[in-house]
Amino acid sequence: MDKNIKFGTDGWRSIIAEDFTFDNVVIVTKAIAGYIKTKYDPSKPVVIGFDTRFLADKFARRAAETLNKLGLNVKITDTDAPTPVVAFAAKNLNSAGALMFTASHNPPEYCGIKYIPDYAGPATKDITDVIVANVKQIQQGDESFMPEAATAGITEQFDPKPDYLKLVKDLIDFDKIKQANIKTFFDPLYASGKDYFDTLLREAGCNVTSIKNWRDPLYGGGMPEPKEKFLGDLKKLVLENTPSVGFSNDGDADRFGVIDEKGTYITPNEVIALLFRHLVKHKGAKGSVVKTVATSRMIDKIAGLYGVKVHETPVGFKWVGQIMRREDVIIGGEESGGLSIIGHIPEKDGIVANLLVLEAMAYEQKPLYQIVEDLKQEIAVHYINYRLDLRLTEQLKEAAMDMFLNNPPAKIGPLGVVSSNKLDGAKFYFDDNNTWMLIRPSGTEPLLRIYFETDCRQKLDAMTQDTQKLIENLSLSLQKN
Repeated sequence: MDKNIKFGTDGWRSIIAEDFTFDNVVIVTKAIAGYIKTKYDPSKPVVIGFDTRFLADKFARRAAETLNKLGLNVKITDTDAPTPVVAFAAKNLNSAGALMFTASHNPPEYCGIKYIPDYAGPATKDITDVIVANVKQIQQGDESFMPEAATAGITEQFDPKPDYLKLVKDLIDFDKIKQANIKTFFDPLYASGKDYFDTLLREAGCNVTSIKNWRDPLYGGGMPEPKEKFLGDLKKLVLENTPSVGFSNDGDADRFGVIDEKGTYITPNEVIALLFRHLVKHKGAKGSVVKTVATSRMIDKIAGLYGVKVHETPVGFKWVGQIMRREDVIIGGEESGGLSIIGHIPEKDGIVANLLVLEAMAYEQKPLYQIVEDLKQEIAVHYINYRLDLRLTEQLKEAAMDMFLNNPPAKIGPLGVVSSNKLDGAKFYFDDNNTWMLIRPSGTEPLLRIYFETDCRQKLDAMTQDTQKLIENLSLSLQKN
């Protein structure tokens, strides 16, 4: 397959004008249409959505024109929209799935496209394998499987917002949130989450103030990623207006960001854990819990306390969504900031995640920082999580993965390895029963990601130093050879 179109864990992303061009968008759109035509009634429309990125709306229009030429009808959003909103529309409109133009939390020079089937969750590997094969066939000059239609399809605009807002109102207890009277600030980071989380709260009569709630394809010179380092303005507002809490979403609003009353960033692992506990404890949710291999053992500890079955999947929400489609799942989440819940679509939704945090606060009638502390006391361990992202040459990255998969060290830092799994990369469990480490190549960036979870800063420091030393020694060895 051409290196310029490479599907990762969630569609194809690349730099605008370098690889992400109109010509390549046409190729990928045709490849997706090839899959659609084998699986869906041709009368079903294809939904198209896009985020606030530079040219995303124009790429979406080109995709619509391409599908029309192939005889497919299109319903395109009338303005930028979040991924979970477009995903729900794919299901709600009885469509042949959706094309979403977004690069999520990536820098502003990136754009991306992903296909969301009619079940409203990420496309599974069997689907993306067909699309990738179709891309390769088109690039080799064979478009015989995709002739232009004698009768062109049509494109209609639609507003996905009302139906989505109605859905969320059935999931969240807004009356409870209103009664709690929590002062709330919201930063959508100039992206497509604007006017969803805050609109729902305002309509319910809640106290919410928004910042950066207009489109800026350059994201104010930052990144559309709701991590602590990009939430300085939100944190400042929270601290200046005590007591209050802050919330954020990423570029396509499928991820969440949370700041408590003390201005502390609540990690995605902590958010997933506290919402899992909330859904079981306060709302009586029944079912299993799903987490990716990189997600905290806080989930396992809570599951043990409440008698809930745990599923662990490879990294990528498509694996989480797969299980959510086949059984009742109380909550499914991943440490990178995505989750969904029982009764909702099998796709990440940062809007619902943020609203659920407010709902948990309303039920507990406690500050958010106290709820997090109560959770840690309940599971009797305070976990520390850290991710080391190493930008390595392809040769060194492959050699490092080979080493950890096939000839791993018996000890890292002060701890001995007691077991491992190869579900996604190499994951090691250590002899203190509270520490694990995961090594895997990124599915979206040229990085080797190394995740750590432990209960002690000294252990973490020793393990990260030891791991970096192992890779430095491997690099020296490769240079000698």
